[in-house]
Amino acid sequence: MFQSFTETASPAQGPARLSALQDLLADRGFDGFLIPRADAHQGEYVAAHDDRLAWLTGFTGSAGWAIALRDRAAIFTDSRYTVQVKAQTADVFEKVDWPGISLSDWLAKALPQGRLAYDPWLLTVSQKKELEKNLPEVELRATDNLIDALWEDQPAPPMAAAFVHPMDLAGESHMDKIARLAKDIAPQSAAVITLPDSIAWLLNIRGGDIPRNPVAHGFAILHADARVDLFMDPAKTDGIRDHLGDSVRLMPVEAFLPALAALTDPVRIDPESCPVAVVDALANPVEGRDPCIMPKARKNPAELEGSRNAHLRDATAMVRFLAWLDAQAPGTLTEIAVVKQLEAFRAETNALRDISFDTICGAGDHGAIVHYRVTDATDRAVHEGELLLVDSGGQYVDGTTDITRTIAVGEPTEEHRDAFTRVLKGMITLSRLRFPKGRSGSDIDVLARHSLWEAGLDYGHGTGHGVGAYLCVHEGPASISPKGRVPLEPGMILSNEPGFYREGEYGIRIENLIIVEEAPALPRQSVAQMYRFETLTLVPIDRRLIVPELLLDAEKTWLDGYHQRVLDTLLPHVEDAAEDWLRVACAPL
Repeated sequence: MFQSFTETASPAQGPARLSALQDLLADRGFDGFLIPRADAHQGEYVAAHDDRLAWLTGFTGSAGWAIALRDRAAIFTDSRYTVQVKAQTADVFEKVDWPGISLSDWLAKALPQGRLAYDPWLLTVSQKKELEKNLPEVELRATDNLIDALWEDQPAPPMAAAFVHPMDLAGESHMDKIARLAKDIAPQSAAVITLPDSIAWLLNIRGGDIPRNPVAHGFAILHADARVDLFMDPAKTDGIRDHLGDSVRLMPVEAFLPALAALTDPVRIDPESCPVAVVDALANPVEGRDPCIMPKARKNPAELEGSRNAHLRDATAMVRFLAWLDAQAPGTLTEIAVVKQLEAFRAETNALRDISFDTICGAGDHGAIVHYRVTDATDRAVHEGELLLVDSGGQYVDGTTDITRTIAVGEPTEEHRDAFTRVLKGMITLSRLRFPKGRSGSDIDVLARHSLWEAGLDYGHGTGHGVGAYLCVHEGPASISPKGRVPLEPGMILSNEPGFYREGEYGIRIENLIIVEEAPALPRQSVAQMYRFETLTLVPIDRRLIVPELLLDAEKTWLDGYHQRVLDTLLPHVEDAAEDWLRVACAPL
């Protein structure tokens, strides 16, 4: 359950591994090879067996690409990992700011023509189309995975048993979901589903193939006559056979490609998540959205109630943790000690299935690394006058949590307080927001940045991501970001997490989870339907870091109201030192 503080890869190994890969390229007659951080299911998270990018480069972030050419190589990461990628990868890999510079942009100069190899299970239909469009002189060649040919101690594929997700928490039977979605895929005869969390949601099952994410690896074909073919290793399915019933036919993974080849009528594939290997096996593929994506994002009443219960439980653990943390003398704790204690408080709820991601606990300059994961090699003490950024969450059977709090250790500086208050203003602005139906995350992301922009500050990540219901802590398709084009709809759970990072000095992020809900009409409202957010997370925000004069009256009112709600809700669930701490932490400004 607790986080392992071991190194998964080393920058020192990168040059030799790259050299071996370049030798293999020459032997095979290829000029380059693509290495995405992806697996055959095209979810965001990968098992150890599929973490080829980390094996080659040393980079352990959750998103990125590498390109190996015969005479050079590059690694592509977004702004969340600017600091991390420098620390984790050797100089033989050029560091490319992606997507500011796309793979196609870089390849157009580095390999204007030649033979570029790729694993067809690890490249999506959309990704291949983009490369073909932008690199007309480059020949894309599907091949077996060249990393696997070199990775002598590659871990075995995960084989965790799948298990049933209870009906009272799912809120809808899997038979009803299948029947409902089968109608939606018309006029296609079937739809291919590769995303593990889509399959888990559709069939009301969960699994353990991906650390921190309760999903099972497999593939599915949803037929328009309300049948599902589930392709999953038999070792995983003993506990779900009776639950699935006659509407779901179980088959081994080896039968997946032959089953695709046997489908002659139009079959829907989602180009954003469908591997090239799948579309190549189909006689008549038709592009469309994964039919589970939107229904999964729109949580039903049972899922929302479960999430509220999970957040109440998680908030109690967080308050106990924050009270404990404030009682420790600066300099006596290390980042690892903080993480272990937080995870212990969550475990003491006796309801925790797992943490929802490896806890981010960055003191001082480590806080400026957006997705920092402490290891034995990087562990450091938490000193007086520093900020401590803790981003963490839990996987409970009734919900998934994700919360970030930035804590003052000792006396914060005026710069700390000013930046923190500007981040807080952005978080409060979204929390108070009313917006018309049909608006997407890209329409509101700027509001979280306004106060930071006034001071010439900004952050490089999106403001919010979708969150699953005892599923993946990052869930599409909606987001609050400049790229968030999907309209926000009632029932969606998103994070609200603006931040600011001063490289080499400190990091600030404040994160609550929020639910999109319908807003009551106003007396002179001209818009047919307005939406607003319900805040799920109920944990105090560090008042020592707030400059009250920077807050508008409405922002102070919201914060005092939020803290009163936190106090009223949590008081019955905490006692002794945690109760005393909570009363002080929730006092009005």
